[in-house]
Amino acid sequence: MSRVGKHPVALVQGVSAEIKDGALVVKGKLGSLSLPVHQEIDVTIVDNQIAVQPKTKTMRARMMWGTTRNNVANMVKGVSEGFKRVLDIEGVGFRAAVQGKDLVMQLGFSHEVRYPMPAGIEIKAEKPTQISIFGFDRQKVGQVAAEIRGFKKPEPYKGKGIRYAGERVRRKEGKKK
Repeated sequence: MSRVGKHPVALVQGVSAEIKDGALVVKGKLGSLSLPVHQEIDVTIVDNQIAVQPKTKTMRARMMWGTTRNNVANMVKGVSEGFKRVLDIEGVGFRAAVQGKDLVMQLGFSHEVRYPMPAGIEIKAEKPTQISIFGFDRQKVGQVAAEIRGFKKPEPYKGKGIRYAGERVRRKEGKKK
């Protein structure tokens, strides 16, 4: 029995939802998101709430029940508020700036690293050592943050690289004489 899936998702003011061609479409002030509904899951919209129930008692249906409910909750939050991920850049001479539709980073390589902004994602460099990623699709925001972090992951000896805000890098002791 899913403890997460039992709770319906409330539609906040300004968000509408409908089921079209086997997919749930959620629209809000920031945009529109669509989620294909698994064949073993039943999604209903009643009284400004989206309820998710399994059609059968199979293991697959029970697994998809809680997952679908959380995906629906993320869609509703995304189109109403949006999601934000902050990255910190640590290292001497490491910096980032937004130039047009590209994020340009100096990360200690012989060249600068350019990352084009995907559609639906807004990237800002408030400080030269901090990058903010904002969007209404949680998966896309997390994917963009992971790709940017992948250019220079934090290393364990000096801690240089790109890290998530609040991430602790486990440091190692260097060589001893």
